[in-house]
Amino acid sequence: MARIAVGGFHHETNCFVKPDTDYAYFASHRDRPPLVRGEAVFEWLGGSSFALAGFMQEMQPGHELVPLLWTSGGAGGLVTADAFERITGELIGRLSEAMPVDAVYLDLHGAMVSAPFEDGEGELLRRVRAVVGETVPVVISLDYHSNVTPGMVANTDGLVAYLTYPHVDRAETGQRAAKAMQLLLQRGRPAGRALRKTPFLIPLNDQCTLVEPSKTIVSRSRVAEGDLVNLSYLAGFPPSDLYWCGPAVIAHAWTQEAADRAADGLLREIAMQEPNFAVEMVSPEEGVARAMRLAKTASRPVVIADTQDNPGCGGNADTTGLIRALVAAGAEDAVVGFLCDPEAARAAHAAGEGAEIALALGGRTGPEGVTSLEGTFRVTRLGSGRFNTTGSVSGNRPVDLGPMALLTTGGVSVAVTTKRMQALDQAPFQHLGIEPRQQKILGLKSTCHFRGEFEPIAEAVIVVLAPGYYRADPAVYPYRRLRPGIRLRPLGPDHLPSPGSP
Repeated sequence: MARIAVGGFHHETNCFVKPDTDYAYFASHRDRPPLVRGEAVFEWLGGSSFALAGFMQEMQPGHELVPLLWTSGGAGGLVTADAFERITGELIGRLSEAMPVDAVYLDLHGAMVSAPFEDGEGELLRRVRAVVGETVPVVISLDYHSNVTPGMVANTDGLVAYLTYPHVDRAETGQRAAKAMQLLLQRGRPAGRALRKTPFLIPLNDQCTLVEPSKTIVSRSRVAEGDLVNLSYLAGFPPSDLYWCGPAVIAHAWTQEAADRAADGLLREIAMQEPNFAVEMVSPEEGVARAMRLAKTASRPVVIADTQDNPGCGGNADTTGLIRALVAAGAEDAVVGFLCDPEAARAAHAAGEGAEIALALGGRTGPEGVTSLEGTFRVTRLGSGRFNTTGSVSGNRPVDLGPMALLTTGGVSVAVTTKRMQALDQAPFQHLGIEPRQQKILGLKSTCHFRGEFEPIAEAVIVVLAPGYYRADPAVYPYRRLRPGIRLRPLGPDHLPSPGSP
């Protein structure tokens, strides 16, 4: 029986949005658990859809797991120095108190950029290694959108990534990490490590593993096979501004030769697929026009993805471009979710169900050119915002989105929340009395995760480019730290650092 320290610290950092992500945000209960410590880690994460739950399921029967802490800030602006140091410091302090341990497993994201450290996970893992020494194996699981760095690879012995986007295999990833850990407990730390970065960034919309070429690329991943501890592919998170941003192939193996051979082989396959990463995107007006034509004869909803206001990519979930286009076109039986507007939710609850209220809806936080939608709305339904998610992406998870309201103008309804949540689950709609499969048009603030729950019930999916803080084309980002020469999209322009970049 081994004594294994376990914990987690998640953040997917969009360096081009505000506000920064502070400690209070990590500590709050939103669409994921709050910051939890010690035995509360088991209580909140056990049976959930997170990777730590899968690791626990596999390892608890035969080993002693020592819980440190677990927290997730979702996606958003730069992690503040205070938040990074308080959470990292507490995790490292708890690890120090737990010593001696035989191994460490951490459930991380892999795209965290903090105010003091552009490679957030790399710095965390450096401190973990300093505590446990050179003989204790360290295994991590990472999100598919991780920006893997040399520091992350050097200070770990197994690195296992999600194989799906939409992410429907988080818990299974924890189980694969457990498989790697079992091997390391038997054989010790491996000698070989290889990191390969692709010469181009891949936009998030083009990373979906339901279609090619990503579907085949992720199928090449391996855990505890032959000479390999792992062969992992991670597609990267373009809005993170750091030197090592972008897709990566990582191999941990018992020999350096085996690690290099596996990583180089997969990198060659990805390079050959560069021209094949592409998803069509149109203006909100064109997308709405297409949806309304299809909806006339469709027996299922037409889904419109408002990709650039996706809170899962750091968007604020309060832009109005898609809603305006639907209202202007006179759409009927259309529902948009989830718009984060605490002021509108408060006003709706104060007025009560059935009331007609004048509102300036959404558009409160930019970006430039985005304004509120002013009008009179009917308060169709109110909700507490407390319920359990039900879908394949979220799993059975208790969430607290704060007071919610369904506000209707003409034939368009908007599901309003007090806290941000990506439209990746049907439960928030159902909480407000909306059955998604019965609608003509569903507008969803999501980039790809919506496909797990909504594509199976959709007549068609249309992706639109309404203004938002997530920019679907990485070439528009004003990178300061990104390495020179990398192509900013497949077959796209090379990155040329601007004057004054570090």
